Amino acid sequence: MQLVPYLTFNGNCREAFTFYQQLFNGKILYLGTFGEMPDAPPMPEAARNAVMHVNLQIGAQQLMGSDAMPGAGEECAGGYVRPQGMNVSIGVESEAEGRRIFDALAEGGTVTMPFGKTFWSPGFGMLKDRFGTPWMVNVAEPA
Repeated sequence: MQLVPYLTFNGNCREAFTFYQQLFNGKILYLGTFGEMPDAPPMPEAARNAVMHVNLQIGAQQLMGSDAMPGAGEECAGGYVRPQGMNVSIGVESEAEGRRIFDALAEGGTVTMPFGKTFWSPGFGMLKDRFGTPWMVNVAEPA
């Protein structure tokens, strides 16, 4: 079994995943828009270029996402809702890598716990990036 975070955005999914691809040295395996769906239902013009689904491969892991369809009501998974009650947790091997990732995600975002040493890790921090995604960056304790 593999658990894969699926992030929802308010029209800036493509921008977010382009950034995540560069930051995590990943590869976008698929990116499709609502307008590219076969037999696409009627939709607001603003929805045609919104991301319907994106799959980012990062090593052996995946991160997926989409934009909420603009103008969608309850009959179509509702509209955009800011993430709450969860974080995407990243485990890295070194303090330098943790700092690099944390600082890049924090740029334009909001730090909720500054990156630093804790009783369980040489480096840990929490933030919401500029896209509204909550992250935790954790450095593995050296063996």
